[in-house]
Amino acid sequence: MNKMGTSLPQLDNSEYAVGWIAALPHERAAAKAMLDKVHAPPRHKHSKDHNSYTLGSIDGPNGEHNVVIASLPSGRYGTTTAATAAQQMLSSFPSIKFGLMVGIGGGIPSDDHDIRLGDVVVSQPTGAFGGVRQYDFGKVTARGFEECGALNCPPEVLLNAMGELQSNHEMMGSTSIPAILEAVYQAYPAMADSRRGPAYIYQGVENDRLFCPDYIHMGGKKSCEECDCTKEIQRPERLDQEPFIHYGTIASGNKVIKDAKVRDLLAKNCLCFEMEAAGLMNQFPCLVIRGICDYCDSHKNDRWQKYAAATAAAYAKELLQATDASDIQNTPEARSVMDSREL
Repeated sequence: MNKMGTSLPQLDNSEYAVGWIAALPHERAAAKAMLDKVHAPPRHKHSKDHNSYTLGSIDGPNGEHNVVIASLPSGRYGTTTAATAAQQMLSSFPSIKFGLMVGIGGGIPSDDHDIRLGDVVVSQPTGAFGGVRQYDFGKVTARGFEECGALNCPPEVLLNAMGELQSNHEMMGSTSIPAILEAVYQAYPAMADSRRGPAYIYQGVENDRLFCPDYIHMGGKKSCEECDCTKEIQRPERLDQEPFIHYGTIASGNKVIKDAKVRDLLAKNCLCFEMEAAGLMNQFPCLVIRGICDYCDSHKNDRWQKYAAATAAAYAKELLQATDASDIQNTPEARSVMDSREL
């Protein structure tokens, strides 16, 4: 991967096919670290496009995928901001075929899904949902509150690549995420340096603690050092640090969930919560990828955020590495898909 200071190739905006949205600064850092090549900034943007971009490419099985990484304005997050960022990106990069919403999320552990910190959740169509449901948008009826929001299904090219990855992971018993992250640490050593606080590395099983839903965080520290260990849920030991990949429905909304009882009440067979994807409902054909950084309970802290951002970004890279360039080329532009949905 070329470094930021070297002479960078300049491509036309029309040559970019993948739109990667990263809301938080550490999500953007993780995304940038995944690029095999960094490109020069765009020569021009639409007059109403206020996004900040990093351009580059990721190697695929038969060619490079040119990627646009867009960030949300600092301190302004949520569904509406994400929708605006996507619309502005398409105004400047009209050839984008689909989007990847990549970042962190809060896990919803259950008996059916042994979700741990650092694991990755990927939106996958199931039943009535296209992979994402908006839990805070709906209508009141005689039967109570009914949700109305659901993200459209990801484009077929991504679903095909997901299926390929799933089968490969089951055959091999592992993913490429550890190797991808190791290459990142070699290229950008500061990302693995924990002297200035939690880095983009695994934070240790001793710092991954899941408590009973009715047990509230104790003490004045963000860590759980003062919490009652008898209230901790005992889970099977994993043999290594490699993150698991979970496929299913992601719950999206504008609220930060910090209460385990509320988490479980809203869960409805979802795997994690996040705060941006629902803004792209009926707007932008995309896949949502979230690294798990907490359990949406009162014990929530930011220790795992950078590592979770890194594992999500590494999965996104592995997905693109498995995606055929000709399949992307044959995929309709996102703008045309959006226009057809509005008819």
